[in-house]
Amino acid sequence: MAKYRKLGRPSDQRKALIRSQVTALLYHGKIVTTEARAKEIRKFVEPLITLAVKEKDNYETVKVMAKVPRKDKDGKRVKQIENGKRVTVYDEVEKEIKKDLPSRLHARSQMMKVLYPVKEVPSTPAGRKRNTKEVNLVNKLFDEYGPKYANRHGGYTRIIKIGPRKGDAAMEVVLELV
Repeated sequence: MAKYRKLGRPSDQRKALIRSQVTALLYHGKIVTTEARAKEIRKFVEPLITLAVKEKDNYETVKVMAKVPRKDKDGKRVKQIENGKRVTVYDEVEKEIKKDLPSRLHARSQMMKVLYPVKEVPSTPAGRKRNTKEVNLVNKLFDEYGPKYANRHGGYTRIIKIGPRKGDAAMEVVLELV
């Protein structure tokens, strides 16, 4: 008996499919897929959330001095002329950052092995390229899902059958986070 489902694909395509669906599930909260895929994806999502729950408070806060560009009332950087060149003016600000402890850092790298990077694109066509933001799913796991599932011992996902697919009659399901 195989330890995993082959999903009718070569290993590289299968791994890419699973990674993309795991990323989509954690980003959106639920996805529609086939039953076999959902059962396979569940095997990857549950351990990631368990890691997030285990390491959610495993950091220390550190105060650091950071250079931040000064901005005017419109939100644009303030420029100043020095030695004949226009230079941005910076202010030194004290910031508080989270510094991961070694076990959380290891958990973060384990999660990054499975998850793809996600870019959030605005829906309006104007300024689509400029306003694109990189979403950090690992931070979302630690900050959102870790505290949310802290009192729960496994069983973070739910599979709901929605019926056969029209084209090939494969059982379609909704895989969602509980």
